[in-house]
Amino acid sequence: MSGQRALEEEGLYITDIPPQLSARIPAEQRGPGLGRDAVRLLVSQGSERVSLHAFRELPGLLRAGDVLVVNTSATLAAAVDARLDGEDLVVHFSTRGDDTRWAVELRAPAGGGTTRPRAGGPAGAVLELPGGHRLTLEEHLAAGADRLWWARPSPAPDGVPALLRAYGRPIRYAYTERDQPISAYQTVFAVPAADGAGSAEMPSAGRPFTAELVARLVSRGVQFAPLVLHTGVASQEAHEPPYPERYEVSAATAGLVNAARASGGRVIAVGTTAVRALESAADARGRVRPAAGWTDLVVTPERGVRVVDGLLTGLHEPGASHLLMLEAVAGRAAVRLGYAEALARLCLWHEFGDVHLLLKDENRDHMHCDSNAR
Repeated sequence: MSGQRALEEEGLYITDIPPQLSARIPAEQRGPGLGRDAVRLLVSQGSERVSLHAFRELPGLLRAGDVLVVNTSATLAAAVDARLDGEDLVVHFSTRGDDTRWAVELRAPAGGGTTRPRAGGPAGAVLELPGGHRLTLEEHLAAGADRLWWARPSPAPDGVPALLRAYGRPIRYAYTERDQPISAYQTVFAVPAADGAGSAEMPSAGRPFTAELVARLVSRGVQFAPLVLHTGVASQEAHEPPYPERYEVSAATAGLVNAARASGGRVIAVGTTAVRALESAADARGRVRPAAGWTDLVVTPERGVRVVDGLLTGLHEPGASHLLMLEAVAGRAAVRLGYAEALARLCLWHEFGDVHLLLKDENRDHMHCDSNAR
């Protein structure tokens, strides 16, 4: 049975997100004197241990020698108004290709700045965009991927970054209260790419970090290892496996991670994007090498993780394929317990919500190793 089918047939961690548990505005807007780090941190370690903390307590929960792997991809103002044969649409720019094309998703306006699903295509359709820009839809991104299309921009093939800067806005979903500036969707780790590439949706696990918290972690002896994965759109109505995405793991980051593993430090990925990139650069023995290009890796419990000892991530929706990645890191029992606690303690979901640190059960790993040794 596939991992996704198992999620569907054996029951979800949650069947629905209660409306009151959707984070509608960023943490810093919920009251005077609050910062991005004013969220809660659920910590799962093993199948029987779960606790709730303030995110500011993170330095005390990590150890000297641990490495936090962070995604430095900047978030794009990826939503742009468009027209097709007189129909008002919204285009979500998802992924910059290697041949000047972009993968895009077409959405229908739903009022209040939000959108609803719309069938893609047809092939050959030409969308009119602001500033005299156009997009010609050419083909599906991948077989069976009806939502996303490869589209060729004109008149300037490299004009999409300028288009987004001038006319784009962050992708927004209906659970949010109002539009936010693009700055609300940038993490403290974000570095704009020279070619204009970036993430269609924020690598949100890094959002609660502040410069002050990073400094406290460094003073604790925790290291940061940067990598890049430009994540595409992940519309809330569709629970599909991740599409291929561009990534880069530098030699410096590979060296940091390998050194930490050799010395007994834990490798903790900040976000599912960091897991995908790092595991894509690892060989079968868990050694990370410099790598760049496109990854179609889907991390499941069957595949497992070879490098990552922990994952800091948001709370995911019912049926989301990312739940399988959480299971791969911490085990199904730990994830189920964590989500039961998240509901009981009224944690907040989505990109402006609370976060979840899942750590491997070190006692279980040691018992497994001892059993193999006998």
